[in-house]
Amino acid sequence: MEYRIEHDSMGEVRVPANHCWGAQTERSHENFQIGVGIETMPKEIIHAFGILKKAAAEANHELKPEKMTDGKLAVIEAAADKVISGELNSEFPLVVWQTGSGTQSNMNANEVIANVANSIAGKKLCHPNDDINMSQSSNDTFPTAMHISAVLALEDKLIPAAQELIETFLKLERENAGIVKSGRTHLQDAVPISFSQEISGWRSSLERDVELVKMAVEPLKSLALGGTAVGTGLNAPKGFDRLVAEKVSGLTGKTFRTAENKFHALTSKDEIVFAHGAVKAMASDMMKIANDVRWLASGPRDGLGEITIPANEPGSSIMPGKVNPTQCEQVTMVAVQIIGNDTAIGMAATQGNFELNVFMPVIAYNFQQSVRILSESIRSFNKNCAVGIKANREKMHHNLYNSLMLVTALNPYIGYEKAAKTSQLAFRENISLKEACVKLGFLTAEEFDKVFHPEQMV
Repeated sequence: MEYRIEHDSMGEVRVPANHCWGAQTERSHENFQIGVGIETMPKEIIHAFGILKKAAAEANHELKPEKMTDGKLAVIEAAADKVISGELNSEFPLVVWQTGSGTQSNMNANEVIANVANSIAGKKLCHPNDDINMSQSSNDTFPTAMHISAVLALEDKLIPAAQELIETFLKLERENAGIVKSGRTHLQDAVPISFSQEISGWRSSLERDVELVKMAVEPLKSLALGGTAVGTGLNAPKGFDRLVAEKVSGLTGKTFRTAENKFHALTSKDEIVFAHGAVKAMASDMMKIANDVRWLASGPRDGLGEITIPANEPGSSIMPGKVNPTQCEQVTMVAVQIIGNDTAIGMAATQGNFELNVFMPVIAYNFQQSVRILSESIRSFNKNCAVGIKANREKMHHNLYNSLMLVTALNPYIGYEKAAKTSQLAFRENISLKEACVKLGFLTAEEFDKVFHPEQMV
């Protein structure tokens, strides 16, 4: 491999000649050999750095045109666009397990954008610190990248994925209108419910989760940029914080604003904790929905068998013909991972010592993983399972009329205690509720038929 010599404030460093990063990136690359190539800084954070570096250059151009000249701005914008598009993803090799402020990832962005900008200019025009990092610090850029990437992920990935599944459930509600089945509580038989009502519970849960995510997004639109090292805004021109937030808004199409208190913005991660809580809530509901679906589809002969779901792949290497609810299983595993991520994020957010939180990379990594896998999980579940849910009307009808909890319909006519005796006798002697009620002398057969209408109990 060929190398070139780069230097920083600590001296010279050999850097692979075929890459655009510089000395500080290379030092981190060599010093943190932890999860290399696997647990790298999320691409969503890298793209957010591209956005904020471009926005910062544009704001500096307006406020400090003598330093951020037209020539520098043009090549910085062009280089930042390459970062935003993902064209330069391979130039960001650093792992999550680095400095807790994300300094090396900020410098990775500074060095790559500077070197690419200089390549475009055809001369050494831009310096990583003096130009790309102008009016900034790692301490305000990393939390800003976290917020930008979180907003984009939640609004552009997670919410649309959830909406697709909501639409599927609405369709299933219409298709299954009028089908009555046995309800269940505590995994035991309960009074009747319509299948469309059961589906509406799934749909409404996701609708509420989307509302919660939308509520949680708003605090994330507050940006730390402009606080620089400790929140005082040292070395940033007056008005930079407000102007750069406007520039970020223009580049993303989202309404960002500068944080009212930069000391809070640098050290507290409460907005991320709150937002991930909403992500966890959706994951928890998806766990419940997936479990309902696989219980209802259990069988095909020795389970509930009230619905069928698509058979996507063989389920056993030894049992021929076995098919498993694999889409439900991926959803439940994703939910467990997200709940674990929530614990990590919550613990990391407690580490805001004095003027800075130094657990930001792990917060960013877990947050982005949660949103990414939940979005993809929901889409996979929708495409490969939910759209193919079919009601087994015959099994639902059989289970409904075999349920002892239909005795609840007799309460107004014979009272709770006599109804309980009817149910107990029917279970003990394996006879119908009608036979038990008549045998006990509580109602005649004609009276029973007159008041017993399970379909009307929903």
